[in-house]
Amino acid sequence: MLKKIASVGGITLVSRITGFGRDLVIAAVLGAGAAADAFIVAQRLPNHFRAIFGEGAFNVAFVPSYAKTLETDGPAAARRFASGIMLILAAALVAVTGAALVYMPEVVRLLAPGFVDEPDRFALAVALTRITFPYLLFISLVTLVSGVLNAHDRFVAAAAAPILLNLSVMAALSVSFLFPGAAHAAAWGVSVAGALQLLLVVAAARRAGVMPGFARPAGDGRTRAFFKTLAPAVGGSAGVQLAMFADTVIASLLPTGAVAALYFADRLYQLPVGLIGAAAGTVLLPAMSRRIGAADPAGAHDLQNRAFGFSLALAIPCTVAFLLIPDLVMRGLFMRGAFDAAAASAAGAVLAAYAVGLPAVVLIRSATASFHARSDTVTPVIAAFAGIGVNIALKLVLTGPLGTAGLALSTAVGAWVNLALLAFWALRKGWAAPDRALGRIGLAVLVGSALLAAVLIGAGPAIGRWAASLPALRNEAELLATATAGALVYGAVLLVGLKIAGLRLGRG
Repeated sequence: MLKKIASVGGITLVSRITGFGRDLVIAAVLGAGAAADAFIVAQRLPNHFRAIFGEGAFNVAFVPSYAKTLETDGPAAARRFASGIMLILAAALVAVTGAALVYMPEVVRLLAPGFVDEPDRFALAVALTRITFPYLLFISLVTLVSGVLNAHDRFVAAAAAPILLNLSVMAALSVSFLFPGAAHAAAWGVSVAGALQLLLVVAAARRAGVMPGFARPAGDGRTRAFFKTLAPAVGGSAGVQLAMFADTVIASLLPTGAVAALYFADRLYQLPVGLIGAAAGTVLLPAMSRRIGAADPAGAHDLQNRAFGFSLALAIPCTVAFLLIPDLVMRGLFMRGAFDAAAASAAGAVLAAYAVGLPAVVLIRSATASFHARSDTVTPVIAAFAGIGVNIALKLVLTGPLGTAGLALSTAVGAWVNLALLAFWALRKGWAAPDRALGRIGLAVLVGSALLAAVLIGAGPAIGRWAASLPALRNEAELLATATAGALVYGAVLLVGLKIAGLRLGRG
Protein backbone atom coordinates (compact mmCIF):
# COMPACT_ATOMS: atom_id res chain seq x y z
CA MET A 1 0.00 0.00 0.00
CA LEU A 2 2.81 2.44 0.85
CA LYS A 3 4.13 2.10 -2.70
CA LYS A 4 0.74 3.21 -4.00
CA ILE A 5 0.69 6.13 -1.57
CA ALA A 6 4.18 7.10 -2.73
CA SER A 7 3.07 6.82 -6.35
CA VAL A 8 0.02 9.02 -5.79
CA GLY A 9 2.11 11.35 -3.66
CA GLY A 10 4.76 11.59 -6.37
CA ILE A 11 2.23 12.57 -9.01
CA THR A 12 0.59 14.91 -6.54
CA LEU A 13 4.03 16.46 -5.97
CA VAL A 14 4.23 17.27 -9.67
CA SER A 15 0.73 18.71 -9.40
CA ARG A 16 1.72 20.82 -6.40
CA ILE A 17 4.89 22.02 -8.10
CA THR A 18 2.91 23.16 -11.13
CA GLY A 19 0.35 24.60 -8.71
CA PHE A 20 3.14 26.52 -7.04
CA GLY A 21 4.16 27.79 -10.46
CA ARG A 22 0.56 28.85 -11.05
CA ASP A 23 0.47 30.72 -7.74
CA LEU A 24 3.79 32.40 -8.50
CA VAL A 25 2.36 33.69 -11.75
CA ILE A 26 -0.90 34.79 -10.08
CA ALA A 27 1.02 36.56 -7.31
CA ALA A 28 3.38 38.29 -9.74
CA VAL A 29 0.61 39.36 -12.14
CA LEU A 30 -2.31 40.07 -9.79
CA GLY A 31 -0.41 40.78 -6.57
CA ALA A 32 -2.48 40.93 -3.37
CA GLY A 33 -4.93 43.69 -4.30
CA ALA A 34 -8.53 44.02 -5.46
CA ALA A 35 -8.14 42.02 -8.68
CA ALA A 36 -6.50 39.15 -6.79
CA ASP A 37 -9.26 39.20 -4.16
CA ALA A 38 -11.96 39.06 -6.86
CA PHE A 39 -10.33 36.18 -8.73
CA ILE A 40 -9.75 34.19 -5.54
CA VAL A 41 -13.43 34.51 -4.61
CA ALA A 42 -14.39 33.46 -8.16
CA GLN A 43 -12.13 30.43 -7.91
CA ARG A 44 -13.26 29.46 -4.44
CA LEU A 45 -17.00 29.42 -5.09
CA PRO A 46 -17.15 26.43 -7.48
CA ASN A 47 -14.50 24.71 -5.37
CA HIS A 48 -16.64 25.07 -2.24
CA PHE A 49 -19.53 23.34 -4.02
CA ARG A 50 -17.18 20.75 -5.51
CA ALA A 51 -15.92 19.88 -2.04
CA ILE A 52 -19.49 19.53 -0.77
CA PHE A 53 -20.99 17.49 -3.61
CA GLY A 54 -17.86 16.10 -5.24
CA GLU A 55 -14.62 15.12 -3.60
CA GLY A 56 -15.82 15.50 -0.02
CA ALA A 57 -19.17 13.76 0.22
CA PHE A 58 -19.27 11.81 -3.01
CA ASN A 59 -15.98 9.97 -2.57
CA VAL A 60 -16.69 8.75 0.94
CA ALA A 61 -20.09 7.40 -0.12
CA PHE A 62 -19.32 6.18 -3.63
CA VAL A 63 -15.90 4.53 -3.36
CA PRO A 64 -16.77 2.02 -0.57
CA SER A 65 -20.13 1.22 -2.23
CA TYR A 66 -18.53 0.68 -5.63
CA ALA A 67 -15.60 -1.30 -4.18
CA LYS A 68 -17.92 -3.61 -2.24
CA THR A 69 -20.18 -4.12 -5.27
CA LEU A 70 -17.12 -4.93 -7.35
CA GLU A 71 -15.86 -7.36 -4.73
CA THR A 72 -19.14 -9.19 -4.16
CA ASP A 73 -21.08 -8.92 -7.43
CA GLY A 74 -18.44 -8.41 -10.08
CA PRO A 75 -17.50 -5.74 -12.66
CA ALA A 76 -20.80 -5.73 -14.60
CA ALA A 77 -22.88 -4.96 -11.50
CA ALA A 78 -20.38 -2.33 -10.39
CA ARG A 79 -20.57 -0.59 -13.78
CA ARG A 80 -24.39 -0.58 -13.73
CA PHE A 81 -24.31 0.94 -10.27
CA ALA A 82 -21.81 3.64 -11.32
CA SER A 83 -23.73 4.46 -14.52
CA GLY A 84 -26.95 5.10 -12.62
CA ILE A 85 -25.22 7.35 -10.11
CA MET A 86 -23.47 9.22 -12.92
CA LEU A 87 -26.78 10.14 -14.58
CA ILE A 88 -28.22 11.47 -11.32
CA LEU A 89 -25.05 13.44 -10.56
CA ALA A 90 -24.88 15.02 -14.02
CA ALA A 91 -28.53 16.09 -13.93
CA ALA A 92 -28.16 17.66 -10.49
CA LEU A 93 -25.00 19.51 -11.51
CA VAL A 94 -26.58 20.97 -14.64
CA ALA A 95 -29.45 22.33 -12.52
CA VAL A 96 -27.14 23.80 -9.87
CA THR A 97 -24.87 25.40 -12.47
CA GLY A 98 -27.76 26.95 -14.37
CA ALA A 99 -29.29 28.43 -11.23
CA ALA A 100 -25.95 29.80 -10.05
CA LEU A 101 -25.24 31.55 -13.35
CA VAL A 102 -28.62 33.32 -13.20
CA TYR A 103 -28.38 34.37 -9.55
CA MET A 104 -24.62 35.01 -9.39
CA PRO A 105 -24.82 38.57 -7.94
CA GLU A 106 -26.79 37.25 -4.98
CA VAL A 107 -24.37 34.33 -4.56
CA VAL A 108 -21.30 36.60 -4.54
CA ARG A 109 -23.05 39.03 -2.19
CA LEU A 110 -23.56 36.13 0.23
CA LEU A 111 -19.99 34.85 -0.07
CA ALA A 112 -18.14 38.19 -0.06
CA PRO A 113 -20.36 40.85 1.54
CA GLY A 114 -17.36 43.10 2.06
CA PHE A 115 -17.17 43.60 -1.72
CA VAL A 116 -20.62 45.21 -1.91
CA ASP A 117 -19.35 48.60 -0.78
CA GLU A 118 -16.79 48.58 -3.62
CA PRO A 119 -18.89 48.35 -6.82
CA ASP A 120 -15.94 47.74 -9.15
CA ARG A 121 -14.54 44.88 -7.10
CA PHE A 122 -18.03 43.38 -6.65
CA ALA A 123 -18.82 43.59 -10.38
CA LEU A 124 -15.48 41.99 -11.23
CA ALA A 125 -16.07 39.14 -8.76
CA VAL A 126 -19.53 38.47 -10.28
CA ALA A 127 -18.17 38.45 -13.83
CA LEU A 128 -15.26 36.17 -12.94
CA THR A 129 -17.42 33.74 -10.97
CA ARG A 130 -19.80 33.34 -13.90
CA ILE A 131 -16.78 32.28 -15.94
CA THR A 132 -15.37 29.84 -13.36
CA PHE A 133 -18.60 28.23 -12.10
CA PRO A 134 -18.98 25.62 -14.91
CA TYR A 135 -15.78 24.11 -13.49
CA LEU A 136 -18.05 22.57 -10.83
CA LEU A 137 -19.88 20.49 -13.44
CA PHE A 138 -16.70 19.14 -14.99
CA ILE A 139 -14.75 18.46 -11.80
CA SER A 140 -17.61 16.66 -10.06
CA LEU A 141 -17.84 14.21 -12.97
CA VAL A 142 -14.06 13.89 -12.76
CA THR A 143 -14.52 12.87 -9.13
CA LEU A 144 -16.93 10.07 -10.03
CA VAL A 145 -14.74 8.64 -12.78
CA SER A 146 -11.68 8.99 -10.53
CA GLY A 147 -13.48 7.04 -7.82
CA VAL A 148 -14.10 4.20 -10.28
CA LEU A 149 -10.43 4.21 -11.31
CA ASN A 150 -9.25 4.27 -7.68
CA ALA A 151 -11.46 1.29 -6.81
CA HIS A 152 -9.61 -0.64 -9.54
CA ASP A 153 -6.23 0.43 -8.09
CA ARG A 154 -5.63 2.88 -10.95
CA PHE A 155 -4.57 6.15 -9.36
CA VAL A 156 -2.36 7.89 -11.93
CA ALA A 157 -4.88 9.76 -14.09
CA ALA A 158 -6.93 11.04 -11.14
CA ALA A 159 -3.81 12.21 -9.32
CA ALA A 160 -2.48 13.88 -12.48
CA ALA A 161 -5.70 15.72 -13.38
CA PRO A 162 -4.99 18.80 -11.21
CA ILE A 163 -1.80 19.39 -13.21
CA LEU A 164 -4.02 20.40 -16.12
CA LEU A 165 -5.68 23.08 -13.98
CA ASN A 166 -2.32 24.61 -13.14
CA LEU A 167 -1.04 24.51 -16.70
CA SER A 168 -4.32 25.89 -18.07
CA VAL A 169 -4.31 28.92 -15.74
CA MET A 170 -0.66 29.66 -16.48
CA ALA A 171 -1.26 29.35 -20.23
CA ALA A 172 -4.25 31.69 -20.00
CA LEU A 173 -2.25 34.26 -18.02
CA SER A 174 0.53 34.10 -20.61
CA VAL A 175 -1.93 35.42 -23.21
CA SER A 176 -3.82 37.74 -20.85
CA PHE A 177 -3.52 40.55 -23.42
CA LEU A 178 -6.29 38.77 -25.34
CA PHE A 179 -8.74 39.25 -22.43
CA PRO A 180 -10.30 42.29 -20.74
CA GLY A 181 -7.82 41.79 -17.90
CA ALA A 182 -5.45 39.27 -16.33
CA ALA A 183 -8.11 38.17 -13.83
CA HIS A 184 -10.48 37.33 -16.71
CA ALA A 185 -7.75 35.27 -18.35
CA ALA A 186 -7.13 33.31 -15.15
CA ALA A 187 -10.87 32.66 -14.74
CA TRP A 188 -11.16 31.25 -18.26
CA GLY A 189 -8.12 29.09 -17.53
CA VAL A 190 -10.00 27.53 -14.59
CA SER A 191 -13.10 26.73 -16.63
CA VAL A 192 -11.21 25.25 -19.58
CA ALA A 193 -9.17 23.13 -17.17
CA GLY A 194 -12.31 21.37 -15.94
CA ALA A 195 -13.09 20.12 -19.45
CA LEU A 196 -9.48 18.97 -19.94
CA GLN A 197 -9.46 17.10 -16.63
CA LEU A 198 -12.66 15.29 -17.53
CA LEU A 199 -11.24 14.23 -20.88
CA LEU A 200 -8.13 12.88 -19.13
CA VAL A 201 -9.90 10.61 -16.64
CA VAL A 202 -12.51 9.47 -19.16
CA ALA A 203 -9.71 8.40 -21.50
CA ALA A 204 -8.00 6.51 -18.66
CA ALA A 205 -11.25 4.79 -17.67
CA ARG A 206 -11.94 3.76 -21.28
CA ARG A 207 -8.44 2.29 -21.60
CA ALA A 208 -9.00 0.32 -18.40
CA GLY A 209 -12.43 -0.84 -19.61
CA VAL A 210 -14.21 0.55 -16.53
CA MET A 211 -15.83 3.75 -17.85
CA PRO A 212 -19.44 4.05 -16.66
CA GLY A 213 -22.08 5.50 -18.95
CA PHE A 214 -25.38 7.24 -18.33
CA ALA A 215 -28.08 4.78 -17.33
CA ARG A 216 -31.31 4.82 -15.39
CA PRO A 217 -30.58 3.93 -11.76
CA ALA A 218 -31.54 0.37 -10.94
CA GLY A 219 -33.39 1.34 -7.77
CA ASP A 220 -31.95 -1.68 -5.99
CA GLY A 221 -30.50 -1.96 -2.50
CA ARG A 222 -27.06 -0.73 -3.56
CA THR A 223 -28.39 2.56 -4.91
CA ARG A 224 -30.58 3.15 -1.86
CA ALA A 225 -27.66 2.34 0.44
CA PHE A 226 -25.47 4.80 -1.49
CA PHE A 227 -27.93 7.67 -0.98
CA LYS A 228 -28.43 6.70 2.65
CA THR A 229 -24.66 7.02 3.09
CA LEU A 230 -24.40 10.13 0.92
CA ALA A 231 -26.85 12.26 2.91
CA PRO A 232 -24.80 12.51 6.13
CA ALA A 233 -21.60 12.76 4.08
CA VAL A 234 -22.99 15.84 2.30
CA GLY A 235 -23.83 17.27 5.70
CA GLY A 236 -20.28 16.73 6.91
CA SER A 237 -18.72 18.21 3.79
CA ALA A 238 -21.13 21.14 3.91
CA GLY A 239 -20.08 21.77 7.48
CA VAL A 240 -16.41 21.90 6.54
CA GLN A 241 -17.19 24.23 3.66
CA LEU A 242 -19.32 26.39 5.97
CA ALA A 243 -16.19 27.14 7.96
CA MET A 244 -14.34 27.99 4.74
CA PHE A 245 -17.25 30.16 3.62
CA ALA A 246 -16.91 31.96 6.94
CA ASP A 247 -13.21 32.57 6.22
CA THR A 248 -14.01 34.17 2.88
CA VAL A 249 -16.92 36.21 4.26
CA ILE A 250 -14.91 37.59 7.18
CA ALA A 251 -11.78 38.17 5.07
CA SER A 252 -13.85 40.16 2.57
CA LEU A 253 -14.73 42.53 5.43
CA LEU A 254 -11.06 43.06 6.33
CA PRO A 255 -8.78 45.51 4.48
CA THR A 256 -8.03 44.83 0.80
CA GLY A 257 -5.49 42.04 0.48
CA ALA A 258 -6.79 39.91 3.36
CA VAL A 259 -8.45 37.43 0.97
CA ALA A 260 -5.19 37.13 -0.98
CA ALA A 261 -3.09 36.67 2.19
CA LEU A 262 -5.41 33.87 3.32
CA TYR A 263 -5.25 32.29 -0.14
CA PHE A 264 -1.47 32.21 -0.54
CA ALA A 265 -0.90 30.92 3.00
CA ASP A 266 -3.58 28.28 2.47
CA ARG A 267 -1.90 27.17 -0.77
CA LEU A 268 1.34 26.38 1.05
CA TYR A 269 -0.51 24.80 3.97
CA GLN A 270 -2.43 22.62 1.52
CA LEU A 271 0.80 21.39 -0.07
CA PRO A 272 1.53 18.74 2.61
CA VAL A 273 -2.20 18.16 3.08
CA GLY A 274 -2.54 17.21 -0.58
CA LEU A 275 0.78 15.42 -0.92
CA ILE A 276 0.48 13.40 2.27
CA GLY A 277 -2.99 13.40 3.78
CA ALA A 278 -5.00 13.21 0.57
CA ALA A 279 -2.64 10.67 -1.02
CA ALA A 280 -2.79 8.42 2.04
CA GLY A 281 -6.57 8.76 2.30
CA THR A 282 -7.10 8.09 -1.41
CA VAL A 283 -5.21 4.79 -1.26
CA LEU A 284 -6.25 3.77 2.23
CA LEU A 285 -10.05 3.96 1.83
CA PRO A 286 -10.51 1.37 -0.94
CA ALA A 287 -7.78 -0.84 0.58
CA MET A 288 -9.44 -0.84 4.01
CA SER A 289 -12.87 -1.32 2.43
CA ARG A 290 -11.65 -4.50 0.73
CA ARG A 291 -10.05 -5.81 3.95
CA ILE A 292 -13.21 -5.12 5.95
CA GLY A 293 -15.29 -6.74 3.19
CA ALA A 294 -13.03 -9.80 3.42
CA ALA A 295 -13.50 -9.97 7.24
CA ASP A 296 -9.88 -9.01 7.92
CA PRO A 297 -10.03 -6.13 10.44
CA ALA A 298 -6.47 -6.80 11.65
CA GLY A 299 -5.17 -6.29 8.13
CA ALA A 300 -7.20 -3.06 7.86
CA HIS A 301 -5.73 -1.77 11.13
CA ASP A 302 -2.21 -2.58 9.96
CA LEU A 303 -2.76 -0.63 6.74
CA GLN A 304 -4.09 2.32 8.70
CA ASN A 305 -1.15 2.34 11.15
CA ARG A 306 1.32 2.39 8.27
CA ALA A 307 -0.59 5.28 6.70
CA PHE A 308 -0.52 7.18 10.01
CA GLY A 309 3.23 6.65 10.36
CA PHE A 310 3.91 7.70 6.78
CA SER A 311 1.78 10.83 7.18
CA LEU A 312 3.36 11.91 10.46
CA ALA A 313 6.91 11.42 9.22
CA LEU A 314 6.34 13.76 6.28
CA ALA A 315 3.95 16.30 7.83
CA ILE A 316 5.76 17.19 11.05
CA PRO A 317 8.85 18.79 9.44
CA CYS A 318 6.56 21.01 7.35
CA THR A 319 4.78 22.01 10.55
CA VAL A 320 8.06 22.96 12.23
CA ALA A 321 9.21 25.02 9.26
CA PHE A 322 5.89 26.84 8.87
CA LEU A 323 5.88 27.68 12.59
CA LEU A 324 9.48 28.87 12.89
CA ILE A 325 10.30 30.52 9.55
CA PRO A 326 6.95 31.50 7.94
CA ASP A 327 8.15 34.93 6.77
CA LEU A 328 11.21 33.42 5.10
CA VAL A 329 9.04 30.81 3.39
CA MET A 330 6.70 33.45 1.95
CA ARG A 331 9.53 35.81 0.96
CA GLY A 332 11.55 33.09 -0.69
CA LEU A 333 8.63 31.67 -2.65
CA PHE A 334 6.38 34.59 -3.56
CA MET A 335 8.07 37.98 -3.07
CA ARG A 336 8.47 39.24 -6.60
CA GLY A 337 6.49 41.33 -9.06
CA ALA A 338 3.33 42.76 -7.51
CA PHE A 339 3.73 40.61 -4.36
CA ASP A 340 5.77 42.82 -2.02
CA ALA A 341 7.32 42.46 1.46
CA ALA A 342 4.14 43.62 3.21
CA ALA A 343 2.09 40.95 1.40
CA ALA A 344 4.71 38.30 2.30
CA SER A 345 4.64 39.30 5.97
CA ALA A 346 0.84 39.21 6.13
CA ALA A 347 0.68 35.80 4.45
CA GLY A 348 3.50 34.50 6.70
CA ALA A 349 1.50 35.27 9.85
CA VAL A 350 -1.44 33.32 8.44
CA LEU A 351 0.81 30.40 7.46
CA ALA A 352 2.19 30.09 11.00
CA ALA A 353 -1.34 30.00 12.40
CA TYR A 354 -2.41 27.32 9.91
CA ALA A 355 0.65 25.24 10.84
CA VAL A 356 -0.68 24.69 14.36
CA GLY A 357 -3.31 22.36 12.93
CA LEU A 358 -1.35 20.82 10.06
CA PRO A 359 -0.65 17.41 11.71
CA ALA A 360 -4.33 17.02 12.57
CA VAL A 361 -5.55 17.94 9.09
CA VAL A 362 -3.11 15.49 7.48
CA LEU A 363 -4.24 12.63 9.75
CA ILE A 364 -8.00 13.25 9.49
CA ARG A 365 -8.29 11.64 6.04
CA SER A 366 -6.70 8.41 7.31
CA ALA A 367 -8.67 8.53 10.57
CA THR A 368 -12.04 8.80 8.81
CA ALA A 369 -11.19 5.67 6.81
CA SER A 370 -12.01 3.63 9.95
CA PHE A 371 -15.62 4.74 9.57
CA HIS A 372 -16.06 5.21 5.83
CA ALA A 373 -14.66 1.73 5.09
CA ARG A 374 -17.55 0.41 7.20
CA SER A 375 -20.07 2.73 5.47
CA ASP A 376 -20.43 4.80 8.65
CA THR A 377 -20.58 8.38 7.38
CA VAL A 378 -22.55 9.68 10.38
CA THR A 379 -19.81 9.54 13.02
CA PRO A 380 -17.28 11.55 10.96
CA VAL A 381 -20.02 14.15 10.36
CA ILE A 382 -20.58 14.54 14.09
CA ALA A 383 -16.83 14.93 14.67
CA ALA A 384 -16.55 17.38 11.79
CA PHE A 385 -19.43 19.53 13.03
CA ALA A 386 -17.99 19.62 16.54
CA GLY A 387 -14.69 20.84 15.13
CA ILE A 388 -16.48 23.33 12.89
CA GLY A 389 -18.50 24.69 15.81
CA VAL A 390 -15.30 25.37 17.73
CA ASN A 391 -13.72 26.79 14.58
CA ILE A 392 -16.48 29.29 13.83
CA ALA A 393 -16.86 30.33 17.48
CA LEU A 394 -13.13 31.06 17.68
CA LYS A 395 -13.24 33.06 14.44
CA LEU A 396 -15.64 35.48 16.08
CA VAL A 397 -13.28 35.85 19.03
CA LEU A 398 -9.83 35.81 17.39
CA THR A 399 -10.32 37.76 14.16
CA GLY A 400 -10.58 41.08 16.00
CA PRO A 401 -7.21 40.92 17.80
CA LEU A 402 -5.35 38.73 15.26
CA GLY A 403 -6.91 39.71 11.92
CA THR A 404 -6.56 37.16 9.11
CA ALA A 405 -4.23 34.99 11.23
CA GLY A 406 -7.12 34.55 13.68
CA LEU A 407 -9.15 32.85 10.94
CA ALA A 408 -6.34 30.36 10.31
CA LEU A 409 -5.71 29.68 14.01
CA SER A 410 -9.41 28.95 14.50
CA THR A 411 -9.25 26.44 11.65
CA ALA A 412 -6.24 24.76 13.29
CA VAL A 413 -7.93 24.34 16.68
CA GLY A 414 -11.10 23.01 15.04
CA ALA A 415 -9.05 20.39 13.18
CA TRP A 416 -7.58 19.07 16.44
CA VAL A 417 -11.05 18.78 17.96
CA ASN A 418 -12.21 16.83 14.88
CA LEU A 419 -9.25 14.43 14.99
CA ALA A 420 -9.50 13.87 18.76
CA LEU A 421 -13.16 12.86 18.47
CA LEU A 422 -12.48 10.53 15.53
CA ALA A 423 -9.67 8.83 17.46
CA PHE A 424 -11.77 8.47 20.61
CA TRP A 425 -14.76 6.92 18.84
CA ALA A 426 -12.65 4.64 16.62
CA LEU A 427 -10.80 3.26 19.64
CA ARG A 428 -14.01 2.81 21.62
CA LYS A 429 -15.63 0.87 18.74
CA GLY A 430 -12.51 -1.22 18.19
CA TRP A 431 -12.16 0.21 14.68
CA ALA A 432 -8.57 1.38 15.24
CA ALA A 433 -5.68 -0.41 16.89
CA PRO A 434 -2.41 1.58 17.14
CA ASP A 435 0.56 -0.73 17.51
CA ARG A 436 4.09 -0.46 18.92
CA ALA A 437 5.55 0.15 15.49
CA LEU A 438 3.43 3.29 15.13
CA GLY A 439 4.58 4.49 18.56
CA ARG A 440 8.23 4.01 17.66
CA ILE A 441 7.77 5.87 14.38
CA GLY A 442 6.17 8.70 16.35
CA LEU A 443 9.14 8.81 18.75
CA ALA A 444 11.64 8.95 15.87
CA VAL A 445 9.62 11.77 14.28
CA LEU A 446 9.55 13.69 17.57
CA VAL A 447 13.33 13.50 18.05
CA GLY A 448 13.99 14.42 14.42
CA SER A 449 11.64 17.40 14.65
CA ALA A 450 13.35 18.69 17.80
CA LEU A 451 16.71 18.65 16.04
CA LEU A 452 15.16 20.23 12.94
CA ALA A 453 13.88 23.10 15.10
CA ALA A 454 17.35 23.48 16.61
CA VAL A 455 18.86 23.79 13.13
CA LEU A 456 16.32 26.38 11.99
CA ILE A 457 16.81 28.47 15.13
CA GLY A 458 20.56 27.99 15.50
CA ALA A 459 21.77 28.08 11.90
CA GLY A 460 19.13 30.46 10.57
CA PRO A 461 20.88 33.74 11.47
CA ALA A 462 24.21 32.64 9.97
CA ILE A 463 22.51 31.53 6.77
CA GLY A 464 20.66 34.84 6.66
CA ARG A 465 23.91 36.82 6.91
CA TRP A 466 25.44 34.74 4.13
CA ALA A 467 22.42 35.23 1.88
CA ALA A 468 22.42 38.99 2.52
CA SER A 469 25.88 39.20 0.95
CA LEU A 470 24.69 37.76 -2.36
CA PRO A 471 24.14 40.12 -5.32
CA ALA A 472 20.68 38.68 -6.17
CA LEU A 473 18.10 36.04 -5.20
CA ARG A 474 18.85 36.57 -1.51
CA ASN A 475 15.50 35.37 -0.18
CA GLU A 476 15.47 32.35 -2.47
CA ALA A 477 19.04 31.37 -1.51
CA GLU A 478 18.36 31.76 2.20
CA LEU A 479 15.25 29.60 2.02
CA LEU A 480 16.93 26.92 -0.07
CA ALA A 481 19.99 26.71 2.21
CA THR A 482 17.90 26.64 5.38
CA ALA A 483 15.51 24.00 4.01
CA THR A 484 18.38 21.82 2.77
CA ALA A 485 20.19 21.90 6.12
CA GLY A 486 16.99 21.12 8.01
CA ALA A 487 15.95 18.31 5.65
CA LEU A 488 19.35 16.62 5.89
CA VAL A 489 19.31 16.66 9.69
CA TYR A 490 15.70 15.53 10.00
CA GLY A 491 16.07 12.79 7.38
CA ALA A 492 19.21 11.41 8.96
CA VAL A 493 17.74 11.37 12.46
CA LEU A 494 14.51 9.74 11.27
CA LEU A 495 16.31 6.99 9.36
CA VAL A 496 18.67 6.26 12.27
CA GLY A 497 15.77 6.21 14.72
CA LEU A 498 13.78 3.79 12.60
CA LYS A 499 16.81 1.56 12.10
CA ILE A 500 17.51 1.43 15.85
CA ALA A 501 13.88 0.52 16.44
CA GLY A 502 14.12 -2.17 13.74
CA LEU A 503 11.41 -0.58 11.63
CA ARG A 504 10.79 0.45 8.04
CA LEU A 505 8.34 3.27 7.37
CA GLY A 506 6.94 1.42 4.40
CA ARG A 507 6.28 -1.89 6.20
CA GLY A 508 2.86 -3.23 5.24
